[in-house]
Amino acid sequence: MIGTSAGGTFILFTVAGTTYAVRSRDVAHVEMVEQVTAVPNAAAFVDGVVFSRGQVVPALNLRARFGFPRVPHGVTTRLVVVQEAGRSVGLVVDEAREFVSFDPSLIQPPGAALTGLSGKYLEGIASVGDRLILVLNLSEVLTFDDPVLQEHL
Repeated sequence: MIGTSAGGTFILFTVAGTTYAVRSRDVAHVEMVEQVTAVPNAAAFVDGVVFSRGQVVPALNLRARFGFPRVPHGVTTRLVVVQEAGRSVGLVVDEAREFVSFDPSLIQPPGAALTGLSGKYLEGIASVGDRLILVLNLSEVLTFDDPVLQEHL
């Protein structure tokens, strides 16, 4: 059951109509997407950089990262600033407005059908009430093969 009781706490957000989660301990803050400054030769899924709470943060577009078509930023678009391996990265998502708790034992590993590229981004899938929530593996989402990009993120 979704609530604020003991258990794992997560920030939920949507990308292309699907609900995703990251552990709240990995989230520094969530804010509106304002000015994104493009950077030359960035990977296709990096919108650019943003100035967020006194620091320059790369803005990674999760729609593009997951292979969905890009859409213009709207009033519900959010930047979920996460911290992973000592770095801050902003995840551009369609909407982020839920903070929930659920038992981490509800997270099941991705099925065999998702073991390819899409499955590597997932820690697992949680069935919470009548919802399926895809729990992200941040270290995989933020790992890139491009050494130049890796240096800047």
